[in-house]
Amino acid sequence: MPELPEVEALKDFLTEHLVGHEIVRVLPVAINVLKTYAPPLTALEGREVTAVHRYGKFLGLETAGGPYLVTHLARAGWLHWRDRLPDGPPRPGKGPLALRVALETGEGFDLTEAGTQKRLAVYVVEDPAQVPGVARLGPDPLADDFDEERLAALLAPERRQLKGALRDQSLIAGVGNAYSDEILHAAKMSPFKLAATLTPQETHRLHQALRTTLTEAVERSRGVAAGRLKAEKKSGLRVHGRAGEPCPVCGDTVREVSFSDSSLQYCPTCQTGGKPLADRRLSRLLK
Repeated sequence: MPELPEVEALKDFLTEHLVGHEIVRVLPVAINVLKTYAPPLTALEGREVTAVHRYGKFLGLETAGGPYLVTHLARAGWLHWRDRLPDGPPRPGKGPLALRVALETGEGFDLTEAGTQKRLAVYVVEDPAQVPGVARLGPDPLADDFDEERLAALLAPERRQLKGALRDQSLIAGVGNAYSDEILHAAKMSPFKLAATLTPQETHRLHQALRTTLTEAVERSRGVAAGRLKAEKKSGLRVHGRAGEPCPVCGDTVREVSFSDSSLQYCPTCQTGGKPLADRRLSRLLK
């Protein structure tokens, strides 16, 4: 799933390639991807793109005098830039193509989604705040005013584990499964530690890890073409998706805890005092 650094890089890429150009056609291929009906998709046609915005993990195209096109790529969605779009309209079918946006230059982009769980979402709205997921976003962790005091205030009432708190978009916008693992590894904290129990020193470590991890990921992604962002993200991860590999900090084996629809990875030596966390799915199988 694209998270804050990748969506920020897509925003920069699209700013360079879209701003100042006119949208001539918006072609829905998978009709279920469109979550709004007024204004219609055709309200974007003939409009110049004036800005590209990021809201957490949402992307928004702003048009001159017209609506915004807002999208959330979800778990298996992606944006593919085309220097030259194919001639003729795309054919609906079982392929991954969900929506195509064409410019007056003949360039444009496709939104695609792999897999059977279709969660890619597209909204056409007069104001991005009309998108429910945008309206409930928490603060952006890279904002200038996101300091230790603000992080402490957000976590103080949270009676749940840090992993879940960091992934909650209504608490902190933009962090998902991968970067929450990376942040907690950098902070040397267990993903199962209760958010409300952090000391001031631990809050300082977590804030520093949060800002540094995301900032470094944004810098790695900056200037990378849209089609290579997924590979860039994977190459920069230290523990997420690396179960069974040595921790790059201490050399211990990276472990995994599996859930019904996701998993987390961590280093026991760096994060849990050398103690492996219980894999609850495996525990249930052994009962």
